[in-house]
Amino acid sequence: MPDPAVPPTPPVPLSALLAREDLGLRQIAGPTDADADGHGDGNGDTGTVIHWAHTSEMADPYPYLLGGELLLTAGVHIPEAAGSGTYFDDYVSRIVAAGGAALGFGLAPVHDTVPRALVAACDAYGLPLLEVPP
Repeated sequence: MPDPAVPPTPPVPLSALLAREDLGLRQIAGPTDADADGHGDGNGDTGTVIHWAHTSEMADPYPYLLGGELLLTAGVHIPEAAGSGTYFDDYVSRIVAAGGAALGFGLAPVHDTVPRALVAACDAYGLPLLEVPP
């Protein structure tokens, strides 16, 4: 019997999304598929796969994630002082705990760049972070 949390469609490798020039996505943090196993040897045992995309501007999307998502946000939920506290660590750790596969951060209309503290948190927790162009 199939797992009800897994959609009936085949997963899409994150590397396939990154390879599409028309999407303009750029990975700026987290493990790459070349190093998905974390061994640094360039031959990752498993690549990141996306089962579905989900948008959220919630500070804690955990209750609404099923796992395998490319979570998309424009950063509307980010408080102004977020870079100086634990906000991004808390945010990223909850996405990882929920099984999120990757985070896409949209440039514009709220942020011109991806917050440095978010990049650092994604690196620390091993969550691929994608910059999504306007």
